[in-house]
Amino acid sequence: MTGPGDDGPPDWLLPVVEAATRITVHDLTRFMPPEDSDARLGAVLMLFGEGPDGPDLLLTERAHHMRSHPGQVSFPGGSIDPGETPRQAALREAQEETGLDPGGVHVFAELPQLWLPPSNFAVTPILGWWREPTEVTVVDPDEVHEVYRVPISELVDPTHRIAVRHPSGWVGPGFLIGEAKDVILWGFTAGIIARLFDFVGWTSEVEDAPLRDLPDYMLQGEPTRSDIRPNTRFGEESR
Repeated sequence: MTGPGDDGPPDWLLPVVEAATRITVHDLTRFMPPEDSDARLGAVLMLFGEGPDGPDLLLTERAHHMRSHPGQVSFPGGSIDPGETPRQAALREAQEETGLDPGGVHVFAELPQLWLPPSNFAVTPILGWWREPTEVTVVDPDEVHEVYRVPISELVDPTHRIAVRHPSGWVGPGFLIGEAKDVILWGFTAGIIARLFDFVGWTSEVEDAPLRDLPDYMLQGEPTRSDIRPNTRFGEESR
């Protein structure tokens, strides 16, 4: 743990702090923004804290009636406004979605910009340590259905890992979260968690993970998935 008066990350988080200095876009995703991209810019906050059940991550579940990504679990975040840095945008969005006090967050890293071809978003993950936690809750039910502090011990538990299948045929890593472990964490957010945790050595790829299809309510308003070819070295034995 950190010492008295030390606002820096605790000992258990130091592997992530160190990994963030080495990890590249090729370790995290198959897609990075092309040089001629006109992608929209966004940022998300990957916030590590210590809750009642130990080290955890802050996640939100989007409202189920939203036209885009209904019910999807994600890091707090959104579009970068004119004049904002990714760090400022991630903290602002987290405050707007969960009510957290940005002053209690120690930002310790900024991951490479990652590209989501279906929505043409170039997203910068911001890594933070929640040095002074404040109460978090749903601020606007029209946007957020639930706010979670998910114990890292549950995310690294293989019994909570699944493979998620989209109707397009895409299959990716997933997690079961929530008190009843009936909420599916998938897509961009699940991919970042799985690949960062694998890189750090907290987890490894789960073979024969149970396959789950996405529920219908999560498919409303889904962007059309394109046939854009991967443009990173993700998956190659280069490390």
